[in-house]
Amino acid sequence: MGRPPDIPSRYVVRERPQPEAGGLGPREYWPRLADRELLQRLARSGAVLIEGPRACGKTAAARRIAASRVMLDRDASARRAAAVDPGFLLHGETPRLIDEWQLVPEIWNHVRHAVDDRAGRGHFILTGSAVPPDDITRHTGAGRIGRLRLRPMSLFELRRSTGAVSLGKLLAGNPVSGSAAELTVTELAELTCAGGWPGHLASAPGESPLSPEDAMAENRDYLGEVCRTDVRRVDGSERDPGRVGRFLQSLGRNVATCASLATLARDSAGADHALSHHTAAAYLAALTRLMVVEDQPPWAPHLRSRSRLRVAPKRHFADPSLAVAALSATPEHLLHDFEWFGMLFESLVVRDLRVYAQVSGASVHHYRDNTGLEVDAVVDAGPGRWAAFEIKLGASRTDEGARTLLKFASRVDRERCGEPAALAVIVGSGYAYTRADGIGVIPIGALGA
Repeated sequence: MGRPPDIPSRYVVRERPQPEAGGLGPREYWPRLADRELLQRLARSGAVLIEGPRACGKTAAARRIAASRVMLDRDASARRAAAVDPGFLLHGETPRLIDEWQLVPEIWNHVRHAVDDRAGRGHFILTGSAVPPDDITRHTGAGRIGRLRLRPMSLFELRRSTGAVSLGKLLAGNPVSGSAAELTVTELAELTCAGGWPGHLASAPGESPLSPEDAMAENRDYLGEVCRTDVRRVDGSERDPGRVGRFLQSLGRNVATCASLATLARDSAGADHALSHHTAAAYLAALTRLMVVEDQPPWAPHLRSRSRLRVAPKRHFADPSLAVAALSATPEHLLHDFEWFGMLFESLVVRDLRVYAQVSGASVHHYRDNTGLEVDAVVDAGPGRWAAFEIKLGASRTDEGARTLLKFASRVDRERCGEPAALAVIVGSGYAYTRADGIGVIPIGALGA
């Protein structure tokens, strides 16, 4: 995993936190690429909000450096006390962790005012797995509360990628260097189905991780709770779990595509009737607020040609394993349906690119225009720093991906957008190298931050 992040002197990393009263022993912590960013944000902000889908590891990452904590999803007495005086939750040694803060939305303004009143930085760490209905965080935290997005674990964090090819170095203009990564297609199918959820990993020395079968069962249970409870909780309306489940299935079938909301609604039709556009939009909004889905926005460069850009986002779950779970699929299903497997593989790569890009302060987009030209991923790191990637499960399609990238690069106005830092095809396995035409080839098992 490389060298751990530098720790500012005021923070103590608590690798082995004490167990809760009556609880089990402490879990082993698998380091995350976002650990360093958390420390950096605490060093320059009064508080940090860690956002991400439920079970992606927010609490574990925060507890390593929190000096005190209040767990609002577990502690009913704390929620009752907060109903009388939300400021009560702020009392404790700092940095103080307030876990699942959105359960007491009033705490946001109390944190904001406490940051204004206290000297220094790094007083609070808030975690949240849902955006409050009125999104009170949108305008009132600027300059006081930093934000950090935590996603399910990448293959590098899962220790299934060597990280020999660094996205950060590619963005700096370094060519793809030689490296091998031999993940078999069966291993890729299992990794896609299990996902990057920390709870599936070995939690203590000598303990085994969950089997792929058990991990997939956990993922199905996860989506079951989303359908039965979570959507209603953030939406504020009674929702039929069966209809939510069918909508999730439609998203799973259309993963890594630019499927319109009308297509998703039509594809979610049950025995009763199709979803209305309004209902489908409400489901998608709730799932976005839960951070269960995370669309991939389009990239809008200046073009040399008269091509017109398409602005539809690509559909992705926070982790491709949720698309698999929505359809109750297995690795065997993927291995017998390589078209869908290729879409899921693209979603897995986008997940990893998002994790790695965040380290470099970059964002991940896609490109599509009216001529049918599409590029799977464009990493934008700011003016003049961008890289484009085609994603192909099979290495036999490398030539196809390379042709697409060269055609795309010829359309971008480089005087206004800058030269591409990298153009590369990301594949399932094999060797990392740079082709004679300058296009890199990167197996996903060699990609890192």
